Amino acid sequence: MRIDSGLGFGCARSLGEGMPQRLNAFLSCLMLACALAGHAFAQAADNSVPWTEASVEGVSLGDWTAKWWRWARNAAIEPYLDPDGRLCDTDQSGPVWFLAGTDGTFSPHRSCVVPESKYLLLPVINMVYEQRARDAHSLKCAEVQARAAVNNDRLVSAVVVLDGKSLGEMRVHRVRSDCFQLDPDCECATLAAADGYWLMLKPLSRGHHTISVGANYGNPGEAYGMMRQSFEYELDVGGRVLLGMTEPREKQ
Repeated sequence: MRIDSGLGFGCARSLGEGMPQRLNAFLSCLMLACALAGHAFAQAADNSVPWTEASVEGVSLGDWTAKWWRWARNAAIEPYLDPDGRLCDTDQSGPVWFLAGTDGTFSPHRSCVVPESKYLLLPVINMVYEQRARDAHSLKCAEVQARAAVNNDRLVSAVVVLDGKSLGEMRVHRVRSDCFQLDPDCECATLAAADGYWLMLKPLSRGHHTISVGANYGNPGEAYGMMRQSFEYELDVGGRVLLGMTEPREKQ
């Protein structure tokens, strides 16, 4: 887990203000630092957590989010517009199975069959920013990353529930990608960057599982700054599950 060094700088600036404000700001920073440290310690000590922050087959989590955005943006129909799960197996390959969020305009309930032994990359809420063609030679990578970050700096809430159990504080699962090209085959050569809250879920056991996600930003005035994310998945890992038996079942 990466802890942004800006946390320490924020505490130092707060201590230069009035005494009540100094004390409250310091305690708030201390509590957040303890929470982040506790999260890292708990994950290191408890291998039962259902997510991983380690590389998967040598690819970092940030690079997997870049791969997710290439997958989503280059599909014939963007998977985040999927109403019911009919697009679940679109262009899926490799060790990681991509789940889709939404564009914030609807709340889908999706049913999917997922192969066994696949990691699941879950977008809790996130943004991508791509240079316009006219800016391709003027914006530096750091500027592209900053524009992708703007709404994620103003996260209001984020909740993920797996099989009826909350997966805890999502703020510690923020992931920032390096700069990349959304369409590597395009000659436009514009840069993009992804920023947001993601979970790389470890392979789920064979059988039926449910995932529910709810999250929202609070950044009025910015594009997607008031976005609300709400979606559910029913996943049958290894095949459709009916009455406790694994049987093939046609999609409804």
